[in-house]
Amino acid sequence: MTPDLLLRGGTVLDPVADTETRADVHIRDGAIAAVGPDLNVEGVPVVDLDGAYISPGWMDMHVHLREPGFEHKETIATGCQAAAVGGFTAVACMPNTEPPIHTRDVVEFIIEQAAHTPVDVHPIACVSKQREGKELTEMAMLVESGAVAFSDDGSPVQHSGLMRRALEYSAMLDRPIINHMEDLTLNPHGHMHEGAVATRLGVPGIPALAEEVMIARDLLLAEVTGGHVHVAHISTGRAVELVRRTKARGVRVTAEVCTHHLALTDQAVEDTGYDTHTKMHPPLRPEADRQALIAGVADGTIDALCTDHAPHAAFEKEVEFIAAPFGILGLETAWGLIGRELMAPGHLSVLEAVRKLTVAPRAILGLPAPTLAEGAPANLTVFDATSEWTFTHAHIQSKSENTPFIDAPMVGRARGIYNKGQWVVAGENGKAS
Repeated sequence: MTPDLLLRGGTVLDPVADTETRADVHIRDGAIAAVGPDLNVEGVPVVDLDGAYISPGWMDMHVHLREPGFEHKETIATGCQAAAVGGFTAVACMPNTEPPIHTRDVVEFIIEQAAHTPVDVHPIACVSKQREGKELTEMAMLVESGAVAFSDDGSPVQHSGLMRRALEYSAMLDRPIINHMEDLTLNPHGHMHEGAVATRLGVPGIPALAEEVMIARDLLLAEVTGGHVHVAHISTGRAVELVRRTKARGVRVTAEVCTHHLALTDQAVEDTGYDTHTKMHPPLRPEADRQALIAGVADGTIDALCTDHAPHAAFEKEVEFIAAPFGILGLETAWGLIGRELMAPGHLSVLEAVRKLTVAPRAILGLPAPTLAEGAPANLTVFDATSEWTFTHAHIQSKSENTPFIDAPMVGRARGIYNKGQWVVAGENGKAS
């Protein structure tokens, strides 16, 4: 525990007030004691930031912590360690665990397991019992126990009637439905994007249409019910346009994009010789879609940036491409990819990028955004936006290592977080201290 700390010589970003100020931050008893230039505080540890940014703590609203049930891939403790080193003070975890997050006891177990970590963990509960798409969960009870949203992530809510009822109930609870946007009847056995690369490689494809049809259905249902649909891991240009037009009509729809969809295309599958670390769901799409995603982030159609952090054990990924599970790590590489793909080319300013990691995800989930106001609990991220570095195995804090970004160049890196009275520093070698 580090209840008292002085962060000296930083640049404080306020994504709500849209301000950027050179200031020191004094933390006392885990709360913000003062923010201002040249603070004179004695008897506390001092961290010289040398101009690094300080912002409210980042949140990744789409991660898989795997516990309970799949602790060989990840645990809540190791996932939170990866989040902290990546700069995140909060995550929302998806319910495809075993048992799934469909009852009060599982929600409470996850919150309890995360209590000692420096990261706030917010469970996303199932839409349907056992994620089977047949019967709604006890949604009100799950919200009372701490669930912040509902999703059968990994298993789309195929039944339109069930989705309509879920939106009606969730509207009363003021919680979003986060659907895995895929019509499975259009993708019975796909493993990568359906297109020219898949045809050359002889790999069964996942059509963009499968995502777009499901999004179109859910946007219509949201309009009818008044419910809030959140589009998880959007990946196609036409999907972005559907969200853009529906938002313009005032429908309650929000969207997120994963950092890997901003950084890679389906060509990576061929270029890496069927590397299973390039297999994710939804799949990597062509360059035109990648550019459309970037445009959607820049114009605000896409609200939040996320990772879909999906750890798998080595033995699960070290198989033929078609036999491998979908998913890659994301927490440790998120900011470096955001810097490389969005900030360095000028698509987003630093403040705009921070807003999509702080205010936006919490607003979607109905959570208050942390502030650096005096007296507020200290919940902050320290980072830079321009340092160039190379991601290596040494930077991985997750229990798994399934990432295509080993030896990839990054721009910008998290330096540390402070939350729940704990100061966690991400060292140059990726290790936390």
